Amino acid sequence: MKAIVYERTGDPAVLQLVDRPAPEPGPGEVLVRVAVSGVNPTDWRSRRQGTLPAGWQTPGQDGAGVVEAVGEGVDRELIGERVWVWEAAWQRPWGTAAEYTVVPVRQAVRLGDASFELGACLGIPFLTAHRCLTAGEFLPDNLGPGALSDHTVLVQGGAGAVGNAAIQLAAWSDACVIATVSSPEKAQLAAAAGASVVINYREQDVVEEVHKVAPDGVHGIVEVSAACNAATDVRLLHAGGVVSVYADNGGGEVTLPIGPLLAPNARWQFVLVYTMPKAAKAQAVVDVAAAAAQGGIRVGAAAGLPLHSYPLSQTAAAHQAVEESVVGKVLVSASE
Repeated sequence: MKAIVYERTGDPAVLQLVDRPAPEPGPGEVLVRVAVSGVNPTDWRSRRQGTLPAGWQTPGQDGAGVVEAVGEGVDRELIGERVWVWEAAWQRPWGTAAEYTVVPVRQAVRLGDASFELGACLGIPFLTAHRCLTAGEFLPDNLGPGALSDHTVLVQGGAGAVGNAAIQLAAWSDACVIATVSSPEKAQLAAAAGASVVINYREQDVVEEVHKVAPDGVHGIVEVSAACNAATDVRLLHAGGVVSVYADNGGGEVTLPIGPLLAPNARWQFVLVYTMPKAAKAQAVVDVAAAAAQGGIRVGAAAGLPLHSYPLSQTAAAHQAVEESVVGKVLVSASE
């Protein structure tokens, strides 16, 4: 099979297209013929700074394709099923930037008739967003129609991949969704994703605009840049509200005032999919799969998530695009 491999960390040039035997599924595993691989920021960060326990790594946590074979203990009826894959390369060498990958069966989720492009977008961004929308004390444990009907959610950075996912999942769950963006073009994307109110933070006062919609504050904030937005977030939380921080864009340290956060019993929750509680992750997979099956998740420019597709041989360029913060979702076609 053709696969992208790197044997040392570094810039995108370390990614090489090679031929090697397809992996064999072990007990409890499935072999997936990958159609589309999704590229996430953790892919390039791992490529630059990660470890290589096997001496090599095929990148790619997310993807979609067809189950080709199953290992011992796995129902053979899964063979031929269209699936989406999540966390393929977490502490495992077989990522999705290849014609085949092998994962534990629980990490291959039925996709139904949805497109492979959609499936390749579902993993890390949507599981991250789900955790951000359910981690608060007064937020629900699961998402779905009506789950957030009495809640207002603020998505800081509504045009990013996780921001888009948070808007879509919150809107599917009937929340009032407010999003912040940095340009009119990004405002259009956040609105297309389903945000009820979009605020251009370069031109508008975020606190003033949010309070017009939610005078008592918001129940949850999905935060991409806590270092930049902490002071604003403190002023916007509803009693019992939570700021869910999933990235360190804009700086790696946050200073918080204790007094204004004590009275409302506010919470700051840090989110990393790979190490989040197993039960929360399992629920996220169930809910994201349901949203996709019910049409609550879409991809493409019309859904606020432009797609940028590359052939497998240009995976280095795909990584570079994500590293340079291209707006939208970067995908790699695993079958050239």
